[in-house]
Amino acid sequence: MILFLILVITFNAFGKNNVKIRDEVEISGMRTNYLTGYGIVVGLNGTGDGTTSKFTLITIANMLRKFGIYIDPNQVKTKNAAAVIVTANMPPFAKPGMSFDVSVSSISDAKSIANGVLIRTPLYGPDGKIYAFAQGPVSTGGGFSESNKGGKIEKNFPTSGIVVNGGIMEEELPINLEDIPFITLSLKNPDFEKSSQIAKVINDKFGKIATAVDATSVVVNLPKNVNKTEFIAKILDLEIQSDSEPTVVIYEKTGTVIMSGDIKIDPPVYVAHSNIYVVVEKTPVISQPPPLSGGTTTTAEVTTTTVKEEKGRIISIESPKLSDLVKALNDLGVSPRDMIAILQAIKNAGKIHAKIIVM
Repeated sequence: MILFLILVITFNAFGKNNVKIRDEVEISGMRTNYLTGYGIVVGLNGTGDGTTSKFTLITIANMLRKFGIYIDPNQVKTKNAAAVIVTANMPPFAKPGMSFDVSVSSISDAKSIANGVLIRTPLYGPDGKIYAFAQGPVSTGGGFSESNKGGKIEKNFPTSGIVVNGGIMEEELPINLEDIPFITLSLKNPDFEKSSQIAKVINDKFGKIATAVDATSVVVNLPKNVNKTEFIAKILDLEIQSDSEPTVVIYEKTGTVIMSGDIKIDPPVYVAHSNIYVVVEKTPVISQPPPLSGGTTTTAEVTTTTVKEEKGRIISIESPKLSDLVKALNDLGVSPRDMIAILQAIKNAGKIHAKIIVM
């Protein structure tokens, strides 16, 4: 039986929820910045890239050349190094000397980069400039990979890991808050009513300085002779009323169903569920030649295909709550894939009043 994790988050009876503006918007131009680099992880115990990964061998040769060691890339023979892509998410206003975590991912045929060390790697911004460097030991969160002729055992993803506080900012991101005459608040979930409400709350507090441009944007003019950092913080700290749209989020890989809001269904709902199992078996058969025939004993295989269909099961749900339906399906041992299909079918029938998101 497959167990589903069911998390129910409920709001007040009117579907309204007081939230701060900072939770609903992003400030245009003041966003997370992506940094990317190419580097080498060394110190691997024979789990690195093989000798067929030419770019890894060329990178190692170029790295050694910087230390005054000149070697032909074709002469490099090592499985203790792996080529990786290094990525990092930098918050706005990051300053030189600030440390941060970086993600490291193998791009060749390395079996594992666990316990390796990332050599100093420059991290580039979208404009092609170097903004940071990364270096340090790689942690894969306890992942490992072991293989032999008898099979392979793998836990987690040992070809991807992080370097904790391995990145160091070298250049300040080009944002000067004092030179900005206005800011644009971009809603994470566009909504005309919400953008109008944000503008009204700001104007009620600070005067006519905000304008709702559309369902996504609210432009706020920043007054002169004020500390703009403190003023923006006050704006983002204001509260608005947010409608909580009932939502069902299904994560198929783990069989997790998350329901937020007061989700209703139109009873009665009848669900028929049955499964068909196809089993293919191979049975070895020994073929013995007749005496004095000069033949040899051989082994053949006979393939048998069996189809088994479970008896149909019909459940009836009289409750208007979706959580009762999901619980009943879970008690029947419905698989994650079947659960998703059932919920989507009920949604298509117009019985569920919520948005369904499949991840």
